Amino acid sequence: MDLSLKGRYALVCGGSKGIGLAGAIELSKLGCNVTLLARNTESLGEAIKALDRSEGQVHRFIAVDQSKPEEVAKRFSTIGHGFHILVLNSGGPKGGRMIDAGLDDLQWAFNNLLLSSQIIVRHSYQYMKKARYGRIINIISIGLKEPIVGLGVSNTIRGAVGSWAKSLAYELGPDGITVNNILPGYTMTDRLSNLMDQRAKDRNMDVDDLIRTYIDQIPARRLATPDEIGNVIAFLASPAAAYINGVNLPVDGGYLKSL
Repeated sequence: MDLSLKGRYALVCGGSKGIGLAGAIELSKLGCNVTLLARNTESLGEAIKALDRSEGQVHRFIAVDQSKPEEVAKRFSTIGHGFHILVLNSGGPKGGRMIDAGLDDLQWAFNNLLLSSQIIVRHSYQYMKKARYGRIINIISIGLKEPIVGLGVSNTIRGAVGSWAKSLAYELGPDGITVNNILPGYTMTDRLSNLMDQRAKDRNMDVDDLIRTYIDQIPARRLATPDEIGNVIAFLASPAAAYINGVNLPVDGGYLKSL
């Protein structure tokens, strides 16, 4: 099985922690040159130290806020090279009912999860096309298949991202570019911790007891770890995954009941 990414270049958004960093680490282990993207320069500087350099790779980072597409466009206009692999990932919208969401909440999520991704994909499209090698990997959510109660804005925007990705998969496939969505289940990240803290407070429950109610619904009977999602990112980025295109891949321990 050909998993080597030696000589390839990847951009990992939301790469300073959690699933993004886990994916970046696995890509680097396969020989990839990785550029991390996130908002905070200090956290990026720490995160990049975790990347493997056994194949002599050069790793970099870009500090920019994905919720501000105009800043993303300006920053990428100064980058003269493209990337073979794009891992499009960022923090999700705050929790809450859809009916309570304001237009600003929807606009922030749309900017963060779709508009900036469109800018980034357009930046690297010609580079991928020339190389006849492209991997666009969207980190979405199981909410794409089954809306998650209390995450109205996230469910809405991630549905749009899923349709955007499927459109790209059809359009870019002839150029040797695949576009796939990873749908993580409940994963041990800062975002999940914050969501569970808020839900426990709203329900007047102990947070550990609340988490147990979710674990009991997962056939694997545990939460995922970020590196387990990272492994799937690395596989989809590899030559071995060349014929996987346009799919929504749950990595959820069997939580989803839908096919």
